[in-house]
Amino acid sequence: MGAYARHLFDVFYMYGMALTNLNSTDPKIYGNVNLLISKFTTPFEGMTGQVQLNSELSRLPLYQVYALNKEYDQISIMNISLINGTAKVSLAYQDESSDVWHFWGNARPLDTPICGFLGKSCPIPFFDQYRLLIFVFVIVAGLLILTVFTCLTSMIRNRRAEQSRLNSEWQIHAIKLMIPEKKGRRLSTDSENSTVTKSSKGSSSKNFETSEFSENYEIQFLENDLVLTTAHQVQELTNVEKMKLVKLRKLDHENLNKFIGLSIDGSRYLAVWKMCTRGSIQDIMSRGNFSMDYFFMFCMIRDIAEGLHFLHKSFLRLHGNLRSATCLVNDSWQVKIAEFGLEFLQDEEERPTQKRLLWAAPEVLRGSLTVSQMDPSADVYSFAIVASEILTKREAWDLHKRKEGYEEIIYNVKKGGAHPFRPSLQTDSDVNKSLIALVKDCWSENPEDRPNSENICKIILDMTPRTKDNLMDHVFSMLEEYTQTLEVEVEERTKELTLEKKKSDILLGRMLPKQVAERLKAGQAVEPESFDLVTVFFSDLVKFTDLANKCSPFQVVNLLNEVFSNFDAIIEKHDVYKVESIGDGFLCVSGLPNRNGVDHIRQIVEMALGFLEFCDKFRIPHLPRERVELRVGVNSGPCVAGVVGLSMPRYCLFGDTVNTASRMESNGKASLIHMSEIAHTLLVDHFPYQYETNSRGEVIIKGKGVMETFWLLGRISMSNRSTPPVAQLKQLPQKCSSFTDSGTIRSVSPYIENASDSEDEELRRVMRREMMRVA
Repeated sequence: MGAYARHLFDVFYMYGMALTNLNSTDPKIYGNVNLLISKFTTPFEGMTGQVQLNSELSRLPLYQVYALNKEYDQISIMNISLINGTAKVSLAYQDESSDVWHFWGNARPLDTPICGFLGKSCPIPFFDQYRLLIFVFVIVAGLLILTVFTCLTSMIRNRRAEQSRLNSEWQIHAIKLMIPEKKGRRLSTDSENSTVTKSSKGSSSKNFETSEFSENYEIQFLENDLVLTTAHQVQELTNVEKMKLVKLRKLDHENLNKFIGLSIDGSRYLAVWKMCTRGSIQDIMSRGNFSMDYFFMFCMIRDIAEGLHFLHKSFLRLHGNLRSATCLVNDSWQVKIAEFGLEFLQDEEERPTQKRLLWAAPEVLRGSLTVSQMDPSADVYSFAIVASEILTKREAWDLHKRKEGYEEIIYNVKKGGAHPFRPSLQTDSDVNKSLIALVKDCWSENPEDRPNSENICKIILDMTPRTKDNLMDHVFSMLEEYTQTLEVEVEERTKELTLEKKKSDILLGRMLPKQVAERLKAGQAVEPESFDLVTVFFSDLVKFTDLANKCSPFQVVNLLNEVFSNFDAIIEKHDVYKVESIGDGFLCVSGLPNRNGVDHIRQIVEMALGFLEFCDKFRIPHLPRERVELRVGVNSGPCVAGVVGLSMPRYCLFGDTVNTASRMESNGKASLIHMSEIAHTLLVDHFPYQYETNSRGEVIIKGKGVMETFWLLGRISMSNRSTPPVAQLKQLPQKCSSFTDSGTIRSVSPYIENASDSEDEELRRVMRREMMRVA
C-alpha cells in the first residue's frame, strides 16, 4: 500500500466509525457534518498509527523516524505520537546496534561530541588532569607497600633469628667436645694440653681430679671446661621437643645440675651437663668412702627434696627417673639432680633398665608407665629409696648382702600387699626418728598417702638444727676440730719432705750443673750453649787392665771408689766441673758452665798436679808393691755443652777440643801432664814464671796429623824434675819404624800413624827407643 493510501484509508475508516456511532440509516443524516463532528473524536488504531482528532477536528501529530537499512532501503524505526500532551513512542526495530547504528560501527553516537559542537570543550586526559595526585598516590602507596614489606620481612627475620638463637643456646657442635686422655682417675696436664689444643689455643695448666661414674656419664672437654655427657640415639626432633630443650636450658636451681645443651651434629646425640667432680651418690656408696655424720646426710637429703620440689613446680611436672645415680655431688658436697626432661631421647645402647627399676614406684612397675603417664608421687617414692641409701650408707636394697636378686626384689615390690616389701632402715643412733618416719611415709604403697614435695620440704625445714646454718659451715667446724693434730702431722711431713728435697737437690747437683738442674726442676728446656774458650782435662789409669786382673771385682770397685772420691775432693777445691767418669777414665772441664775468663787453664793445671801428687802418695792396701799411675791430657779451645737424654740426662761436651784432649791423654805418658800447644800458650802467656813446661816436639796425633805438644813438669819449685827414663828395649816387630820424643825428629812410620789407642804401652816405649837410636 502506498504511503498516502494509508492516510486515505484511515480517513474513510474514521468516517465509517462516525456513521456507525450515529446509529441511523437516514441518508440525510450522513451528510450532516454537525452531527458527525462529535463522533470524529473517537480514537482508533489506524494504518498510520494512533488516529485521534481534537475538538477543532485537527489530528493529533504523529511522527515517524526513518532510516536506511544495510541495503539502503528506507524503513521506519520509530513512531512518536502526542496524545493529550504526552508523547508515546513505539519502536519498530529489534536490535538497536545492528538495525539502527550499523553505519556507525554498531554503536550509538554521542549526543554531544567529546570536544563539543564547536570543538572547544575537549576533555583533559585523566593522567594530565591528576598527574600530581597520581604521583603522590604512587609514592605513598609504594612507601606503604615498602613499609609493610619491610615490617613483614623484619618480623620474619626476627622470628627466625630468635628461633635460631633459641636453638643455638642448646645446640652444641660435636667438634667442640673433646675426650680427654685418662690416666687412672687423674687427667694429666700433657693429655689435657694435647686434647684441648685441637680446638683452642688456650689450655688450662691444672691437673683435674675427677671421679669415675658408674653409669652412662662420660667426661669430656667443652671449651677448656670439663662437662658430663650422656649418649643417645639419633632421631628426628619435633618442634615441641626443641622448645622443650630451650626451656630445659633455662631451668636454674642450686639443687639441679645445669643442662648445657645437646649435640646433634655428630654420629650420636650427646646431652651435655655441668661437671660434678665427686660423682653421684651411687658412686660414692660403691667406693665405700661415705663416712659422714648425721648433719651431713641430712643436708644431702634436703638438697634432693628441694631440687625435686622445684622440678614439680616447673613445666616438667616431675623427674620420672630419680635414682642415686642421677643425684650428682659437686666440690662443695652439694647434691644436684640430673637427667631430667630428656625422656623423649633413647639411650644409645642398652642400659641396665631392670636394675633401674629398684627405685621405681609400685604403681609404675605394675602398669609399666612412661614418664608422661606418671604422677609426681612416683618421684616421692624414688626420693625415699635414695634417702634410705644415704641414711644407711649402703647401696639401694643392699644387694651385696641380700639373698634375693634385683629381679626378685622388683617382683616383691610389684606384688605389694598389707606389708609391702621395702628396704631396711638400720641407721645410726643419732639419726632423727622423724626423718626415718618421713622416709617411710614417702614410700607408702598408696600414692595418695605419700606427702608431696612441698610438704616434704616443710617437714625437713622444721627438722633442721637451729645451731647450724649449712653444710659448708658444718664442714668447716669439723675441720677446725682436726686443725691442731693436722698441723703437727703436716709439720713433721714437711720436715721429712724438705730433708728429702735437699738430698735430691744435692744428688742432682752432683749429676748436673746447678743452673742446669734448676732449669730442669722448673720444667724448662735447656738449650745447648757455646763457649768460646775452655780447658778440657782427660785422665786414665795406666795399666789398669793388668791391675784389675790381680784384684777381685769388689776390690776393683773399692779401689776406683777410693781413688775417685779423693779426686772429687780435689775438684771441690778448684773451679772445675766433673763431666763424667767411665771405668778408669776421668773427664773434667773448667770455663763452663761458669765462665771464668782465662783462669780455667790454671784451675785445670792445679787440679792435675793435685791428682799426680795424690797418686804418688797413694798405696793399694791389698797390693802394696803396685802403684797407681795417671796419664793426663789437657787441651784448650771452643766447646758446646748441653743436656742429652730425658730418663737419665747427662751434661755432655761436644767439639774438636774434647777430641783433641782425649788424644793428648792417649798419647801421653804415665805420671806426666800432656798439653796441646793452645793450652801451653794460654798457660805461659797468662801465668808466666809459675809453671815449668818442656816441649815434647812434633807428634803424630791420630785424626789430627802432626802437632807440637808440651809436658807440664810442675810448678817453678819443681824445676829440677827431669823427663822420666825410657823403658828398656824389647824385641821390636819387623814392621815397626823408629819414633822419637825429640823436637827435631819427625816420625813417618805408617804403623805408628795407624796404631790403635789401646796399643800396649811397653811396645810404644820400645818403638820410641829404637827411633831415638836411629836418629
